[in-house]
Order: sequence, then C-alpha cells, then structure tokens
Amino acid sequence: FDADPLRISQILSNLLTNAAKYSEPGCAIHLAAAVEGQTLSLSVRDEGIGIAPESIGGIFDMFSQVDAGSGMSNGGLGIGLALVKGLTELHGGTVEARSPGLRRGSEFIVRLPLLPAATARAPVPNAPEVGSVRQKILIADDNHDAAESIAMILGLAGHDVRVANSGHSALELAQSFRPDTALLDIGMPDLSGLEVCRRLRQEAWATGIRLIALTGWGQEHDRRRALESGFDIHLSKPVDPDYLEQLIGGTAATAQV
Repeated sequence: FDADPLRISQILSNLLTNAAKYSEPGCAIHLAAAVEGQTLSLSVRDEGIGIAPESIGGIFDMFSQVDAGSGMSNGGLGIGLALVKGLTELHGGTVEARSPGLRRGSEFIVRLPLLPAATARAPVPNAPEVGSVRQKILIADDNHDAAESIAMILGLAGHDVRVANSGHSALELAQSFRPDTALLDIGMPDLSGLEVCRRLRQEAWATGIRLIALTGWGQEHDRRRALESGFDIHLSKPVDPDYLEQLIGGTAATAQV
C-alpha cells in the first residue's frame, strides 16, 4: 500500500468527526477495514441523522450543508467531506456515501488501490520536508468547521495549533500563545479580521508575526484592503491543503492570491 500516512489520518479523522457530529450521544460509530482483491476498503458507519436520498449526490461538494430540518446541522459546511474526497482521489481512490434515509444512519466507504506484491515498496521512515519548521499557529474563524478542518491539517503536519472563533478571543489567545503565524478570517461578526490584524501590528511582541488573511472575499479591492491593514498574505477560500502546508512550512511561493 503506497500512501501518505498523514493524508490517510486526515481522511479517517474527518470521517470519524463527521460521524460523531451528526450522531446523538451514546450512538455507536463503527470503523472497519478490509482487503478486497487489489483494493483496501475503509468504512465509517454511524447511527446518526442519515442522509436524504436527494442529498447523497452532493454530499462531498465544498460548503454543502446537511438538511437544516434535522436540528443537528450546527452550521456544518461539509468542508471535511470535501477534503476527504480530494485526499482520496489524490491516492487514486474513491469515496462513497450510503444511507437508508433520514434518521437511519450513514456509511462512508473509502476504497484505495493496493500495489501488487511484486512492486510493493519496503516502508521507510518519514523524513521532514525540506524547509518545514514546527510553528505556533493561531487560526481565527467564526465558522467552526472551517477552523477545525484547517487546524487538523496543520496539527497533523506537526505544528502547534490553537483555534479562536471570534475576533476578541483571537486577540486574547494571541497575547498568551504568541503565535509565529496567524490565519485570520476577515468576516468575523464581533471584530473583523482586518481590525484584529491592525491591533496585533501595534503589539511590540508581534513585530515578526506572519499574518495571513483567509477569506471568502477575493476581489482585488479585498486583497488590497487586507494588505493595507497589515496582512502579509491574502488567501481566498477554499484554500488548497497542500499549498497551505507548503506556505506555512516555507516551501511555497508567497505571492498574495
């Protein structure tokens, strides 16, 4: 099996988090693995709210939402499932969602190709990427799904990550955590990312901090306003996970996009 252990961990973490989020307390979550010919099958099955038949086809789309009538959406945006699909396809695999219907649970099946025995490679120790350095990273976003998904990606890459879900809490956390890099959502309702950026730039300890605007506002005037407020980089959502890791690790070009 030729795979990136970090990516496989991300896939399973997202599926298990999704199952837990949309299941009532006490419901069982089943994780199984099986080899079927030249394919590794990974299954996460829950007893939660299920998926309506008309929603199955779009469940892996970025920003797709569960049925608001379920009472358990909690603003879920489906970012985790979109990430699962992308990472699975990078391995040449597929992911499938199944559900008997609402309130009847769901199952997600990831299928990954196995290498023929003759060509399988002996495992080698993982080496750190060239230029990658463990950093203290602050993520501020009032969308919990978006913040936690990015935190998971960067955390699995070895960084020390903290999350805030408002502008004011981001400022408070920054004072104690003293991050090397901060990813700030612009559109937070209590205190915008632009204002958080301005206030951080006034702190003597934050002169060397790298501030990245992470936002759904991607027009040229949005980028210009972010840079004028003190951001080093402007990124438009959704951000490619590989590019974000390279950017944090110092191996990606830092052109503002």
